Amino acid sequence: MKKYLVFLFLFFSVKVVAQQNEKWGDQGDGQYRNPVIPGDFSDIDAIRVGADYYAISSTFQFSPGVVVLHSKDLVNWQITGHIANDISAISPELNWDKMNRYGKGIWAGAIRYHAGKFWAYFGTPDEGFFMTTAKNPAGPWEPLHHLWNTSGWDDCCPFWDDDGQAYFIATHFADNYKIHLFKMSGDGKKIDRQSDSIIHQSEGSEANKLYKINGIYYHFFSEVKSEGRVTMMERSKNIYGPYETKQLNHVNPLTDKEPNQGGLVQAVAGDWWFFTHQGTGSWEGRAACLLPVTWVNGWPIIGKVAADTIGNMVWQYKKTIPSSPKSIPSSNDEFNQAHLSPQWEWNYQPRKDKWSLTEHTGFCRLDAFPPAKLIDTSDERKAFFRAGNTLTQRSMRTVSNEVVIKINIKGMVNGEVAGLCHFSAMYSTFGIKQDGGKRFLKYDNNGQETKGPVVKQQVIWLKSVWDWNGISQYAYSLDGKNFLPFGDSYQLSWGFYRGDRIGIFNYTTDKENGFIEVDWFHYNYAIFK
Repeated sequence: MKKYLVFLFLFFSVKVVAQQNEKWGDQGDGQYRNPVIPGDFSDIDAIRVGADYYAISSTFQFSPGVVVLHSKDLVNWQITGHIANDISAISPELNWDKMNRYGKGIWAGAIRYHAGKFWAYFGTPDEGFFMTTAKNPAGPWEPLHHLWNTSGWDDCCPFWDDDGQAYFIATHFADNYKIHLFKMSGDGKKIDRQSDSIIHQSEGSEANKLYKINGIYYHFFSEVKSEGRVTMMERSKNIYGPYETKQLNHVNPLTDKEPNQGGLVQAVAGDWWFFTHQGTGSWEGRAACLLPVTWVNGWPIIGKVAADTIGNMVWQYKKTIPSSPKSIPSSNDEFNQAHLSPQWEWNYQPRKDKWSLTEHTGFCRLDAFPPAKLIDTSDERKAFFRAGNTLTQRSMRTVSNEVVIKINIKGMVNGEVAGLCHFSAMYSTFGIKQDGGKRFLKYDNNGQETKGPVVKQQVIWLKSVWDWNGISQYAYSLDGKNFLPFGDSYQLSWGFYRGDRIGIFNYTTDKENGFIEVDWFHYNYAIFK
């Protein structure tokens, strides 16, 4: 096959080092630094259509589900939309009145372009596989089609061969990570279960993708070796094999954070890339990275090719388009449109009659209602994790981060608590609680509460700041200018396979009543450090 060689001596040398500083993304000099997005974009897949690149990422219990990213150069990305607007269609456990799928929900998926439209497939560990299509990746997407009601499976991918035959590949992780290949109907909506063929099995084998390049079938996957989770490839002239296998990269979990699940993409100029997540997540989650690919003897080697023809982590490299403009995912919202900005995701499917952008133009109104009851009564998570309609976005890992919200609390009632929050498996909240007709500041660090002074005015500003190490500190202001810190500092954390989320919450421990109105949400983070 044609070898697309990446000549590493051009432009500058590849630097293979640990992540020792806070630089990330487009460096403004024709180079980029990993991660290209310093936030939780897990289980990535990516494709190119024309001169545009599209990627999807898993979203677990957050809604809308399956975030869609767009780029012109694989380095600078914007959130353009989501695939699943109503995740309660997947399972009632993902609805605001159940909230029983932490660490579950929407796992890894795949995006493809076929027959003039975009196709997205994904799985959940409890409900099986789902698919949908769209003419525009920003949406609208067709209502989810339940492809296969099953459990114990993950990491699926569709594939259409040159003759039009459709295939479906996935891992049965509950059966020792066996990888199965099925035929599908031409419309991609029905799996031929009788065509089942097991094409691979190894320790932890998953992250499946299927490609056909120059007449050769390539099955990408990852598996667990003594060094950690690595990327692997099988190739054959027949889709059913026999396959020969090659390891594509080495990993060091402590330094390069195991880039392993992603998509192989050929750029317009012919060079190849691997858009992936860092599988070993820190408090920011599994951040998005871009690695060059070098074809060696017909194998797409990921990263800097070593003497053993296996790749290593690349932290800094030349951009695909040196002069492309810098761009970062949006984070601010003035709430002056009829829809939320695409960076937002609710914690579980929201209760639609309890929030509004039109009740008071220019404000996001959140009505309070009691937390849901957990099905698992042995779970002692606090009320916060059962509170519906918590509005969230990803916390970025940069050298400086500041979120400020301006809220009107005139509609609060007894039993209501509202404000800013951080959470993964742990949580912290800071805001206002009303009790006995009085409103006062309240800080809650994983159940350890600190009560503050009485707040008599109707408008208050709340702030959270954090650094590259994930040490955050809350503050408040009564005039929007002078802020006073409140409560102890809080270590942002990882949990439920997710990085930290910053969010706005409002719930009540009393009767269903009360509301807050958020005037704006401003999130500024350091762009290149």
